[in-house]
Amino acid sequence: MPNIEHNPVYQNGHQRTHVVVAVLFNQQNEILISQRHTHSHQGGLWEFPGGKVEPGEEAYPALCRELMEELGVTVESARALIQIPHDYPDRQVLLDVYLVIRWSGTPRGRENQKIAWVSQKILQDYAFRAHKFPVADLPIITAIHLPDTYLITPEPSQDTDSFLRALGKCLDRGTRLVQFRAKQLHQTKYEELARKVLVLCNAKGAKCLLNGEPTQAKRIGMHGVHLTSQQLLAIEKTRLQSTDDSFLIGASCHNRKEIEHACRIGADFAVIAPVKATQTHPDVKPLTWNRFAELTRLSTIPVYALGGLSLTDMEMAWKQGAQGIAAIRALWFHRNRKETNLAS
Repeated sequence: MPNIEHNPVYQNGHQRTHVVVAVLFNQQNEILISQRHTHSHQGGLWEFPGGKVEPGEEAYPALCRELMEELGVTVESARALIQIPHDYPDRQVLLDVYLVIRWSGTPRGRENQKIAWVSQKILQDYAFRAHKFPVADLPIITAIHLPDTYLITPEPSQDTDSFLRALGKCLDRGTRLVQFRAKQLHQTKYEELARKVLVLCNAKGAKCLLNGEPTQAKRIGMHGVHLTSQQLLAIEKTRLQSTDDSFLIGASCHNRKEIEHACRIGADFAVIAPVKATQTHPDVKPLTWNRFAELTRLSTIPVYALGGLSLTDMEMAWKQGAQGIAAIRALWFHRNRKETNLAS
């Protein structure tokens, strides 16, 4: 297993407690959680299994060791999911979270901790309604629910039926997170098409975010909204999320100021762009993977990579700390090259 750490344990001049965290699924698609001992930090709350990285130890070996010691589980393969720097009043932590792809053994609480397999719905209820999870763990739950691809729709032509057929084919092929973006349509046609897009997404169990205003997205019934960087920076509230925790908020970011602001106001995830040069914005200097990785280190929310990417970049995106990739051409035109009649 290659070294896939991408965050320093030292941040802002002080040392964080480095913790490895595991997300394990069983065959019923349930997730394993464990309860912290009452005498420990954040005692009594539920969490994902894991533990501290020992001095001189790398994250992946620490993950394997902790799961064997804590649960009696052998990790056979895993990949980085998200890293979360978080400041509690009494300590600073860096959560190095892995999605365990393959594992063996029968999990049991070898340290006398309670464990449970829970559905994703129960997990969300525990975390966002019952507040039974540490605050630092909440972005992990968001990352678990987000797919590794985020489709941004191209500008529709006047032939909206072709647009909808092409979207349907993307959904049939497994797309589960869509940003509906149409800047050139008249307002009436825009909302009419948005509602049709939403019907298609609902039929396939996909989430659809509107590239527009939050109030408009809610009026249409969208699953969320995607904010431009200008919209993002105009929001001054410390918490953008409403009492409806199912309403997703994505944000476009290009620099440190924007990614930190997205985290501060409570966006659910960010899209950082452009990683590579793009056909649509040839004069914009790309960030490169190195700069992208630096920005993901600042984020406490899941991040998608965008800009000149294809599905072959997924492994690289994961290694740089990304949830996955966002794209127009790679996720739409590649799959619908012969079926669409769209404006580029």
